[in-house]
Amino acid sequence: MKNYLFVAEEFKAIVGEDNVLLNEPMCNHVSFKVGGPVDILVLPRNYTDVQELIKICNKHNTPYYIMGNGSNLLVKDGGIRGVVIKLSPLNIIEVTDNKIVAQSGALLSDVSDAALNNSLTGFEFACGIPGCVGGAVSMNAGAYIGEIKDVIESTLVLDKEGNIKRLAAEELKLSYRNSVILMEGYVVLEATFKLKVGDYDAIKSKIDELQFRRKDKQPLEYPSAGSTFKRPVGHFAGKLIEDSNLKGVSIGGAQVSAKHSGFIINAGNATAKDILALIKHVQNTVHEKFGVELHTEVRIVGED
Repeated sequence: MKNYLFVAEEFKAIVGEDNVLLNEPMCNHVSFKVGGPVDILVLPRNYTDVQELIKICNKHNTPYYIMGNGSNLLVKDGGIRGVVIKLSPLNIIEVTDNKIVAQSGALLSDVSDAALNNSLTGFEFACGIPGCVGGAVSMNAGAYIGEIKDVIESTLVLDKEGNIKRLAAEELKLSYRNSVILMEGYVVLEATFKLKVGDYDAIKSKIDELQFRRKDKQPLEYPSAGSTFKRPVGHFAGKLIEDSNLKGVSIGGAQVSAKHSGFIINAGNATAKDILALIKHVQNTVHEKFGVELHTEVRIVGED
């Protein structure tokens, strides 16, 4: 920890003392509710803060990780060495005509609400995705009837050298759970979504329907990171797992949800080690039974 204290002091000069947390438990910042401490967690207040924080990390060769609201993140029990820059304070949403500009830390559910309140259609699919704009754009998040690539017009990003640039939709190379942002290590600062004017009642009805389906089918009452695995080509991860007789199987406090096999949940006092062991068990079993490799959709970081 002492190796990073001088970095923390430089951070405080940028964002203020209250926005720099030392030896911060990551279990308080991820939806899985597991994970050891990060040496320094810092909360930027604006885009310039993000630029300056990354410059400081680069100057001192200090490792850093960018996160949003932690809904798709599994932090190992040993925690994270170095710095986590959490972008959730950057959450401003602005609506002009049929466009929504949302900062990277804005929740997708809040963007969906903004679209509804302005009778804009096209963003209904994201109403129940428990993530924020930055992560959603980076991995082209989607659900049910749509995905980010259907509605995005452009994105403001920060490159590894600390330069801010705007990328048009076609430059993002959005594909299933991937983008140029992940490939190049960019940081999303904001996104502009282009929607269509619609009927408020029809939009509300679609949102209500999707939220009901989500509540009915997914184990929302337990901590998780949403769908644990990416969809294999030609298959559905949840069905492969269920057909492997893994529904309800537990290791420690981690469990394959009895409600939806595509979710691994923290059923009670799970450790990251429990969750990782169960992920491996599911991958091995499905591969042995069906010859299909499951790859995690949840992002895994930190030390054992």
